[in-house]
Amino acid sequence: MKFLPIQKRDAKKSWTISAVFGALAFASSLFASPAPAEAVSLDASLNEQVVMIPAAYGMATVELETTIFKPPGEGPFPVVVMNHGKALGNPRNQNRDRFVVLSREFVKRGYAVVIPMRKGFSKSSGDYVDRGCDMTGHGYSQAEDLQSALDYLHTQPWADTNRVIVAGQSYGGLTAMAFGTRHYPGVKGLINFAGGLKMHGGDCRWQQSLVQAFSAYGAKTALPSIWFYGENDNHFGPELAARLHNAYIQAGGNARLVAYGAFKKDAHGMSGSRDGVKIWWPETEKFLRELGMPTDTVYAVGNEVKVPKTEYAAIDNVEAIPYLKGSAREQYRVFLSKSTPRAFAVSPTGAWSWAEDGDDPVEQALQDCQKNSSEPCRLYAVDEHVVWVDDAGTATAAASPATSALTGP
Repeated sequence: MKFLPIQKRDAKKSWTISAVFGALAFASSLFASPAPAEAVSLDASLNEQVVMIPAAYGMATVELETTIFKPPGEGPFPVVVMNHGKALGNPRNQNRDRFVVLSREFVKRGYAVVIPMRKGFSKSSGDYVDRGCDMTGHGYSQAEDLQSALDYLHTQPWADTNRVIVAGQSYGGLTAMAFGTRHYPGVKGLINFAGGLKMHGGDCRWQQSLVQAFSAYGAKTALPSIWFYGENDNHFGPELAARLHNAYIQAGGNARLVAYGAFKKDAHGMSGSRDGVKIWWPETEKFLRELGMPTDTVYAVGNEVKVPKTEYAAIDNVEAIPYLKGSAREQYRVFLSKSTPRAFAVSPTGAWSWAEDGDDPVEQALQDCQKNSSEPCRLYAVDEHVVWVDDAGTATAAASPATSALTGP
């Protein structure tokens, strides 16, 4: 069944039904159910939890898989609602977005961070609605799901709904900017991390459509916003970012563009990188202070767990890796070309995975490896070091050459 957004109807005929279902949706939001069990462990240092938020769409209700990070205590806490992007392929195959690096920065400053997976993404029910090249429509459609998350917050005693920041990365940035047109009470400002939606293939003039979308949002938004676009963003380069900003400003929007330089191999993922904090936090701190929002560190939050280095083999000794079969060692060579933070995981079944940068490459590599393995996956390398300990508890490879084997057989 496809669930569609509420459509305008004759008020005389539909107000009773709409009111009833609106009340039911509000009441059910008080009892958001736990999300289905998953293999990924939750981060206790950030009080991470996953709930399924009910969202009404016409005559139907869907559930939005939502990650929540909170400081210790009962609150109420100011809230950052962070919105995710869209990977290529079926949205249902996307992993639950966590934005751990960004969330950590806000939680230690007293904020709760809420990350809803929108309709049709990951374990959220309902169907993703593809608006084609209508970028304005894409943003408005996704903003409906975002409003359901905000409505849920109004039922939660731990949420200070008078102090809310709405943020997003990529497609989530477009969603955040579209949501600004709804004039939702308690939202103080918007943060746009490389916002937009890139179309692949076809003859769609998606860039011009994207400019028109930002112009439409700017004409209807009074909220202040801060934007981050990098020089080497492979989706939205400096010229397009400037066009988006100019269109938004000229339409009456309030936005400050932070056009920073190159970041690693692709600035599009800057907000998800540990190394990106030094770019976005100082400017965000100024922005939050202007809005009267808190910026001081008030909680000690544990950082990522450090995996100890072993002497099993040199990091570039491709032949020392256990279990890999066929051309899998070529993928380890690819892994070696990636920048840190990074991680490589392997399983006795021959399954493997590597992850680069992002929220938590260690957890991501293990999670992706486990999808293809009936036995537990384990880390082989993290950043610049091998961390492998074999089944006998040995941290040194007994018959591995000490020199690099990058050339392979």
